[in-house]
Amino acid sequence: MKSQRSAISPLETPLALLGGLSPARFMSRHWQKKPLLIRQAVPGVQSPLSRTQMFELAGRDDVESRLIVQGARGAAARRKSSSPGGWSLQHGPVARRALPKLDQAGWTLLVQGLDLHVPAAHELLRQFRFVPDARLDDVMISYATDGGGVGPHYDSYDVFLLQVHGQRRWRIGRLRDDRLVPDLPLKILSHFEPEEEWVLEPGDMLYLPPRWAHDGIAQGECMTCSIGFRVPEARGLAAELLQRVGEMLDEEDTRRLYRDPDQPATDQPALMPASLQAFATDAVARALKDPARLLSALGEVMTEPKPKVWFEGGDALPDGVGVTLDACTRMMYDEHRVFANGESWRAGGADARLLRRLADRRELSAAEVARASEAVRDLLDQWAEDGWLHPLP
Repeated sequence: MKSQRSAISPLETPLALLGGLSPARFMSRHWQKKPLLIRQAVPGVQSPLSRTQMFELAGRDDVESRLIVQGARGAAARRKSSSPGGWSLQHGPVARRALPKLDQAGWTLLVQGLDLHVPAAHELLRQFRFVPDARLDDVMISYATDGGGVGPHYDSYDVFLLQVHGQRRWRIGRLRDDRLVPDLPLKILSHFEPEEEWVLEPGDMLYLPPRWAHDGIAQGECMTCSIGFRVPEARGLAAELLQRVGEMLDEEDTRRLYRDPDQPATDQPALMPASLQAFATDAVARALKDPARLLSALGEVMTEPKPKVWFEGGDALPDGVGVTLDACTRMMYDEHRVFANGESWRAGGADARLLRRLADRRELSAAEVARASEAVRDLLDQWAEDGWLHPLP
């Protein structure tokens, strides 16, 4: 007979990461609803990389980085009030020689997509997979000197703010006025009214739902990891889906041309022909008539790698090894298809179960790979050659 402890679902298991809440309870109580301060969410936390390593990453062409500098007078004023002061923004790559001196107060360096380049950051992101992968975005790390920050602002997405080095003072409040300070390179709120304030130590974490105003100010040298989430925007997502669906049309649809043999002569040449309007309406309706086509496009869009991501090709898998997905690989699935890095495959039965296991766990054991069908093994070999996955050590 199984013990009650072993029967508890992982989603119902309390986690230090969530302040003693289970993933299920956190999602029902806090996700997109209200903030949560978690003391010692990650006890003994270490920064995923050193200051020197972060500076090196910021100088690379394939890494998204930003340097934010607030004037010394502005930084001093900000510590006394909510005045935004003077700000400058530089987009990367940011060479080491372009960074201010370490003893200069009030500057911040941000490196986006840390999980794609640093294994420890990738492992950190995996701890938040109680939220669907379709919503997970990346880990950003912020380095700041004393007084550094990005000003009071709000995000349109959920975020976990994990302190990994030094201290940062956070002030948060409901967004009552979303007007911004004009003529600044950053989106800084002109009227920020904090309701709560805390100083976070290494290991402490703050969760904020979308549209909660917040302002974080470094107290001494400081490093903070932000675990951010994707928020598809209706207009942009619709545009991407329509483009993908259009590319999926069969040959008969793609070869259909507009014809108007009955078009009479007109004395209103600028008037849009009703027959052309009907042709366009029918073309879109034909493209969307198959729901499976739209869902396939959605999976491909949601697994599309980021613009600066590329893979290093490898060799076909040797016999007797397991596999692990590359940190840059996005893999998801639905009831009928498997998606990876902007492509899709139909899968059913044992093949679907194995590929779904790979997507959920991001690895397969040698025994599981050995049981794969010839079709799945060929797919895994192709992904290995493309650099999408690698043999397990």
